[in-house]
Amino acid sequence: MTGTDVQKEAEDSGPSGYAAARLRLLTEEARSGPPRRAALAELTDDWLTGLFTAGSEGLRGASLVAVGGYGRGELSPRSDLDLLLLHDGSDPKAVAALADRLWYPVWDLGLALDHSVRTPAEARKTSGEDLKVQLGLLDARHLAGDLGLTAGLRTAVLADWRNQAPKRLPELQELCAERAERQGELQYLLEPDLKEARGGLRDATALRAVAASWLADAPREGLADARRRLLDVRDALHLATGRATDRLALQEQDQVAAELGLLDADTLLRQVYEAARLVSYASDVTWREVGRVLRSRAVRPRLRAMLGGGKPTAERSPLAEGVVEQDGEVVLARAARPERDPVLPLRAAAAAAQAGLPLSLHAVRRMAATVRPLPTPWPAEAREQLVTLLGSGRPTIEVWEALEAEGLITRLLPDWERVRCRPQRNAVHIWTVDRHLIETAVRASEFTRRVSRPDLLLVAALLHDIGKGWPGDHSVAGEIIAKDVAARIGFDRHDVTVVATLVRHHLLLVETATRRDLEDPATVRSVAEAVGSQGTLELLHALTEADALATGPAAWSSWRGSLVADLVERVSAVLAGDVPADPEDAAPTAEQERLAIEAVATGSPVLSLRAQTEPPAGQEPSGDPEPLGVELLIAVPEQPGVLPAVAGVLAMHRLTVRTAELRSLTLPDGVDGTVLLLDWRVAAEYGSLPQAARLRADLVRALDGSLDIAGRLAERDAAYPRRRGVVAPPPRVSVHPAASRLATVIEVRSQDAPGLLFRIGRALEDASVQMRSAHVSTLGANAVDAFYVTGPEGAPLPGDEAESVARKLEETLRG
Repeated sequence: MTGTDVQKEAEDSGPSGYAAARLRLLTEEARSGPPRRAALAELTDDWLTGLFTAGSEGLRGASLVAVGGYGRGELSPRSDLDLLLLHDGSDPKAVAALADRLWYPVWDLGLALDHSVRTPAEARKTSGEDLKVQLGLLDARHLAGDLGLTAGLRTAVLADWRNQAPKRLPELQELCAERAERQGELQYLLEPDLKEARGGLRDATALRAVAASWLADAPREGLADARRRLLDVRDALHLATGRATDRLALQEQDQVAAELGLLDADTLLRQVYEAARLVSYASDVTWREVGRVLRSRAVRPRLRAMLGGGKPTAERSPLAEGVVEQDGEVVLARAARPERDPVLPLRAAAAAAQAGLPLSLHAVRRMAATVRPLPTPWPAEAREQLVTLLGSGRPTIEVWEALEAEGLITRLLPDWERVRCRPQRNAVHIWTVDRHLIETAVRASEFTRRVSRPDLLLVAALLHDIGKGWPGDHSVAGEIIAKDVAARIGFDRHDVTVVATLVRHHLLLVETATRRDLEDPATVRSVAEAVGSQGTLELLHALTEADALATGPAAWSSWRGSLVADLVERVSAVLAGDVPADPEDAAPTAEQERLAIEAVATGSPVLSLRAQTEPPAGQEPSGDPEPLGVELLIAVPEQPGVLPAVAGVLAMHRLTVRTAELRSLTLPDGVDGTVLLLDWRVAAEYGSLPQAARLRADLVRALDGSLDIAGRLAERDAAYPRRRGVVAPPPRVSVHPAASRLATVIEVRSQDAPGLLFRIGRALEDASVQMRSAHVSTLGANAVDAFYVTGPEGAPLPGDEAESVARKLEETLRG
C-alpha cells in the first residue's frame, strides 16, 4: 500500500482508519528514519485537518498549529502531539466546542497530547513568561484554518525572539547547563537519555533556537546527521518498547541495534556517542560565540565613545610561536603558516591548555585543512608540546575534544580511532575508553611531582588502555601499540621500553595488592622482576593511582591506596640494590676544554651558541631548516652566583631551558684555576634567538652586579600579568641522601615558568651551600632539577641541615 493509499484510508475511516493507517506505517520495514517520521507527520496532519474542518464549520478567526517536534515534522512512533488552537477571541464558546472535537479523538486513541488554546496576544504573553513555550512556538507550523492568523503569530514570535535574544539566550544556556547537571553527558552514559542528556535532542533543538536569533550560529558540518541518528535511535527504541521513552536502557539495546540493522549493542552505543559528541562540541562553540557577541555589544558603545567612533581592534596577546589570544580564545597569529609548520596544532593546543583558554573553531579547522603530517619520528618540539598538553590538567579535556572534533587527534595518533567513543560495559567505569584515557592523563598531571620522568608518566597515562580496541588482553595488545606510538613520537629505545612496560603492567600493582599475599616473598619478587627498576616502579605507582581515580569513585579508596603503597615499599626494597652511579664525573669534550682554557685566560665568561636542525623525514633539506633547539655552552671562572646569573640572563631573553648541566671542570696540567662549565639546551619562547655577543655582555654585567636581573624580571611580570590558566600542583623539594657519596642531592619538581631556575639558584646561594653540579630537565610543562651541593668544607650536608635547605627552597618557590 502506498503513502497516498494510507492517507486515503485514514480520511475515509475517521479515527479508527487513522489508527490502522498509523500502525501499518510504523510496521513497514521498507520505510524508516526521516521518511517515516515525515510520513507519520503528514498522516497526522491530514487526520487533524479533517477533525478541524468538521468541527469548525461557520467559525472564523481560528487555526490549528503544530509546535515543538511536531511543528518540525519529526514524529517518532510514540511522540507527543504538541498542538495550539489559535483564535482571534471573537467567539470563545465556539472555540471551546472545537477544542473538544479536536482533543477527545486524540485521547481516545491513547496518543499523548500537549495542547493549549490561546489568542495571538495570549500566546506572545505566555511565551514571554515561559522560555519553553517560546522555544516551541519557534517551530510553529500551520495545519488548518486561518493561515493569516498563524503566519502573523509566527512572524511576531520570531521578532520577539530576536529582539529579546540578549536576555533569553543566557536563560536558555542556563537551562541547558541545569539539564546537563541533572542528566549527565549522553556521550558517556551506559543508559543515556537521548533527549535530556547533554549532547542530546534538547541541545540540538537549542542550537536551532540560537540560529533563529541571528545572534550566532552553530557549526553546521555533521550536525544535521548527528541529530538524525539520535532520532533514528529514538524511533527504534519506541518500536522496541512500545512506550514513549527516551532512555536507552541496557536491556533494550540489543533489540534497538537489531531494529536499526547494527551489529550489536556496542556498535549502537558508539554511534550514539559519536552523535552526542558532535552536538556537545557544537553547543560549546555556539555558546562561546554567543557570549563573545553579547560581551562585544555591551562594551562597544563605551569603546566607541572613548575612541571617538570607529570599530575597535581586538587585542592579540602572544602565547607561543604562531599562536595568540584574542577575545578569550586561542587563535593563529597572522604570520602563522600551518602548511609549513606541522607542530603548530600541538603547539597551539598546549598553549591553549596552559592558558586555560578554548581553541578557536576557525583555528582548528584551518589547521585540519592545511597542516602537513608530522615526520616519523616526531621532532623534539612536537613531543614536548604533547607532554605539555597532557600535563595541563583539567583544561586539557576541552582542547583535546576540539582537536578530535576536526579529526586532528586520529591524524596525530592513528591508533586512537579504535578507542574513540568506545563504550565500557563495566559499572565501575564512568567514561568511554577515550575519555578515560584523557581523564587518566589529567589525574596523572597531579602526580608529576612524585616522579622523575613526568613525560613518561603522562604518555603512559594516555596509552595505558589503548589496547581495548583490539581482541584479547588489552594490556598485552596495548604494550605492542604503546611501543610503536612511543617510538613514533620520538622517545629513545630505553624510554620506549619503559612506556611499554607501564602499559603492559598498569593493573599489576592494584591487582597484586588486593588479590595476593604480600607476606609471600615470591609475590613481591615477581612484581620486582616485572617492573625491573626503581624508576619504573615510581612511574607505575603514580599511573596506578591516576588510572583508578579516572575510572570512577568505586575504583579507589584509602584502603586500596594503603595496600598498593605497602606493595610498592616491599618491591622497592627488593630493587634497592640497583643504585645508580653518581652522574658527576665525565671527561670534557674538546670544545668544552677549549672554552674552559679561554675562560681562565680571559678571566671572564665565554660561550658558544649553536643551533641544531634537521630536515623533515624523507626529504632533503630545502631553504632554511626548522630550528629544533640551541646548544649553549658557557665556561666561567669559578665564583659565586654563576647559576642564578646565567639562568636570569636566559629568562630575560625569553629563552626556555630544556636541559642544563653545571659542573666543575678539571683543567689540563699546567693550567691554573677552576672553571664551571654549563651545558644548556634552550629554545626561543617565541621569535628569533638572541645574538651570542649580547648574551655574553649581559652575563658579564650579571656576574659583576651591574645588571639587576631580579628587578628586570619583576618589571616584565608586572607589565604582562600571568593569565588564569592551569592550577599546577605545588612545587616539591626533596633530599636524596643515598644518591651520592660526595654531595647532598636536592631535587626540585615544579611547574616550569620564566625565571624559575634563577629563583632556585639564588635561593641556594642564599643558603650558603656550594654547588658541585646541577642537572636540569624540562619535560613538557614540568621542571625536574637535581642539585649536588656541599657545605663550605666540600662535604655533604648533615641530614637536618639538608632538610632545612630543602624546606626553605620549597617555601621560596611556593611564595
